[in-house]
Amino acid sequence: MGIISSLLGWAAMARKQAADAPEKKPNWFKQIWSAYKITRQTDPQVTLYVLGSIAAVLLVAAIIGVFTGAWFFIWTMAIPLALVAGMLMLVRRAEAAAYKRIEGKPGAALSAVGTVRTGQWTWEDEPAAFNAKTGEMVYRGVGRGGVVLVTEGGADFRATKLAEQETKRIKRVIPEAPVTVIRIGDEEGKVKLTKLSRHVTKMKPVLSKTEVAEVTKRLKTLSSKRTLPIPKGVDPFNTRPDRKGLKGK
Repeated sequence: MGIISSLLGWAAMARKQAADAPEKKPNWFKQIWSAYKITRQTDPQVTLYVLGSIAAVLLVAAIIGVFTGAWFFIWTMAIPLALVAGMLMLVRRAEAAAYKRIEGKPGAALSAVGTVRTGQWTWEDEPAAFNAKTGEMVYRGVGRGGVVLVTEGGADFRATKLAEQETKRIKRVIPEAPVTVIRIGDEEGKVKLTKLSRHVTKMKPVLSKTEVAEVTKRLKTLSSKRTLPIPKGVDPFNTRPDRKGLKGK
């Protein structure tokens, strides 16, 4: 079921990229089909990869069947395994295609971390800090790993300065809160967009659940006093990720 949940999660992201996405939530098969169609627009070879994965498993099963003669048992096992292999390949290609479509767009980082399971991390819908002239943004999240600031866009030195200013604001309200700054990019010392959600998920817990709740509460007070001209709707999907879709419900 983990495979299905992952695919449904990327299907939810894919649906937000389609202008004609239906308002009514489709069943899981339609979600998978939707993910496949959206993926095919960015990755035309996805069909060959999926069918190739299925064919490879069936070929191995046929070879084993020739030597063992246990055809019924082999095919009973091979067909489900072949479908799982095809599903895994579709998940990988859909994920890569989804990231490719949002990479470089304002709000890409927010969409990436939005795939982290609800309850582990909480992310604000709008940037915690924003440079209206040059486009640098800082997104803020809270979880067991502490307070995380994710910067994207613009020049490194401006984004770093923006993150430092936000860190000082947080420390004035919560001096004891651990703050980690993550810079999106392919260069050394940065985290690739495709690895952002995993990077955040793997952070070592430094806060208890009670402390997370308290930090989140204080940061809400800090956000209410914010005077920066934060733009609305910076997420490239114009909405947060579909949590139910990500869980496969």
